[in-house]
Amino acid sequence: MNAIELSGVGVRRGETWILRGLDWAVPAGACAAILGPNGSGKSTLARILACHLWPTEGEASVLGSRMGETNLLDVRRSIRLVQSAGPYDVDPELTAHQVVLTGFFGTIGLYDAVTDAMNSEASRLLAQVGLGHVASHPYATLSSGERVRSLIARALAVRPGLLLLDEPTAGLDLLAREQVLATVQRMFDRRDEPAGAENAPPPTTVFITHHVEELPPATSHVLLLSKGRAAAAGPPAEVLRNEVLTRAYDFEVQVRQSNGRYYVEVHPRAWESLLNQ
Repeated sequence: MNAIELSGVGVRRGETWILRGLDWAVPAGACAAILGPNGSGKSTLARILACHLWPTEGEASVLGSRMGETNLLDVRRSIRLVQSAGPYDVDPELTAHQVVLTGFFGTIGLYDAVTDAMNSEASRLLAQVGLGHVASHPYATLSSGERVRSLIARALAVRPGLLLLDEPTAGLDLLAREQVLATVQRMFDRRDEPAGAENAPPPTTVFITHHVEELPPATSHVLLLSKGRAAAAGPPAEVLRNEVLTRAYDFEVQVRQSNGRYYVEVHPRAWESLLNQ
């Protein structure tokens, strides 16, 4: 079963097409990525996947529900979006543990009665993302990276079918970035272990990012956008290649692979030409 199916999807604003002719499929339980430069349509596509925006043309199905044939409010209950700098944030006075608890209710404050089972699961999730030691710390005192990881734990509280990570490492230093990526990779490293509360199957996870180096090794499906269209789609080895990324970003890049991850390099001799673009 595919968690995401797009066929000929396009979005138009006035006379301008923001997206056009997108075909993409992501199997349930996979780790995928949407890449592309600024203005390529990543945020618009993320809104479609979050079931907050209907495409102007084409067909889109999320978690087995086709847009136009289902109640999107019901589908959204199984989708969680994590943004490092979203339009809203949780109550800063809540502890990290309480932040995770708000995930059970979909609120930014904690207003409802909490069960022992919820408390236990919140503790387990904080430990899973490496934050058990700051469970009692106010959210306001957490570092930026710790906040992102606590929001991932919060998103996982209801065991969503689809987890959207919209530039989750934006603004983070090297250590914090790697901790966020390790958090996601850990979910997928455990999927072959016997099922149970300690290692529930990971949700279908989609990274939305500008940067190739922010993709964890678990990434198996990549959609590369350029000017609102798919420049390439497929496994990382097919998409993350010199000639493909060079066309999409419109300047020469070189791709290096190491330990299951990909890195993009631009030689300094190309800098002068970049300033003239």
